[in-house]
Amino acid sequence: MSGVSKKTYAVVTGASQGLGKAFALALAKRNIPLILISLPGQNLIPFANHLRSTYPIAVRYFETDFANDHNILAVTQWINNNYNVHILINNAGTGGSRQFDKVSLHYINTIIQVNVKATSLLTHQLLPNLQQQKQSYILNVSSIAAFSPVGYKTVYPASKTFIHSFSIGLAEELKDSNVSVSVINPGAMKTNPEIAKRIEKQGTLGKLTLLDPNKVAEFSLNRMFKKETVILLNPISWFISKLLPNWIKVPMMTRVIKREVTHE
Repeated sequence: MSGVSKKTYAVVTGASQGLGKAFALALAKRNIPLILISLPGQNLIPFANHLRSTYPIAVRYFETDFANDHNILAVTQWINNNYNVHILINNAGTGGSRQFDKVSLHYINTIIQVNVKATSLLTHQLLPNLQQQKQSYILNVSSIAAFSPVGYKTVYPASKTFIHSFSIGLAEELKDSNVSVSVINPGAMKTNPEIAKRIEKQGTLGKLTLLDPNKVAEFSLNRMFKKETVILLNPISWFISKLLPNWIKVPMMTRVIKREVTHE
């Protein structure tokens, strides 16, 4: 890695909006140099320029689509060839609420590719870089859905269950190293008008479990730096999804999501 920048950077995926944008802002406030990654056409460049002009940090960016392995490997090669990394936040993800027998193969493949494969490959390819720093952190964004199978989502909760399991296993594997691994399982966040509209369709339960992305980012980073493996966010969501038995929560949550789907 000769010629690599001596600064150590935080990599944030899905950084142009929602929770990823909140993570980038929270890190910038801590004066941590950033490498921001998002899909093309999501105003990443103006956001990166805003952070550069507001905070005394270097900000790099890379626009790409994690829908294929080649793009993932291209961005990790660019990072490893040019930058030292001490924080990796795997935030990029995709999902939705659909009737399973009506979705396309592309819909299924995209959820698995972006949520499961991209997180795994990014972590695998950047881990040697993280291991070269004095202290490094990986923060994976799962979902409260990881604890509750639910109809009309099906593939999405399963993909987030993978992220939760993957994170805890990797944390144990790396517990005696300089790399700490954490996972968060947030519920719904009011990040854009479309999501706000979906939450309204879910009724009282959706509104009760609603989270502020900026508060989630600050809370999660504080716990990440304390090397907590599983970072708990909304206690109500945790209780419903983790402690209730499946025979109660799966029908209950499916009714909530069905309301969202049938009112589209």
